[in-house]
Amino acid sequence: MMGKRILVVDDEPSIVKLVQFNLEKEGFRVDCAYDGQTALEMAEREPPDLMVLDLMLPKMDGLDVCRKLRKRDVHIPILILTAKSDEFDKVLGLELGADDYMTKPFSTRELIARVKAILRRMEAVREAGNAMERDGRIRVGDLLIDVDAHEVLRKGETVDLTPKEFELLVYLARHRGKVLSRDQLLNAVWNYDFMGDSRIVDVHVSHLREKIEPDSKHPVYIKTVRGIGYKFEGPREK
Repeated sequence: MMGKRILVVDDEPSIVKLVQFNLEKEGFRVDCAYDGQTALEMAEREPPDLMVLDLMLPKMDGLDVCRKLRKRDVHIPILILTAKSDEFDKVLGLELGADDYMTKPFSTRELIARVKAILRRMEAVREAGNAMERDGRIRVGDLLIDVDAHEVLRKGETVDLTPKEFELLVYLARHRGKVLSRDQLLNAVWNYDFMGDSRIVDVHVSHLREKIEPDSKHPVYIKTVRGIGYKFEGPREK
């Protein structure tokens, strides 16, 4: 974790200063931005290892920052900070590619723990990809999942996935044929139980199906196991 660069984005200088101080004390390098437009420009110019991003920002809000980074193919882990308790904003932020969220007020100890957890998970995904696929690729039916290139092709056409959708797909594909509960997926992919809110998993699976299935209403890749969770299958190779 030492030396990883974190971009902290919040329009409240006191919060930025507090977060920066505690992250630097843990050995992280910290850059700061106080509005969404500046954060977007900094992330595009030199992508950080992780972004701590407030939702309510001047010039451009955090949701728009997530949306534009995804459209511009900048894949960085994002931890959202929000003063809102509104579930819609949290879920939307996760759909747009954020990895986790925290509601203000928060403890700096928990924030640092979340930052470290996200970075560990990203590193584990990279290492597992190198170890489990000889060529860094997973082929299932019409799907080609290129772990190293962070790319998915269906019948040779690029499938546009958010970072979290990609991570979920890779995890499901690596456990092909195994029934995975929603809690297992929450723990493995998000490394956090969201207070047991399994709807986060359902939302992401629904979006994945729309993008990778020939018919999302009759999925052949991600099957629902009633009362438990999901199982990744795909058509059998001939």
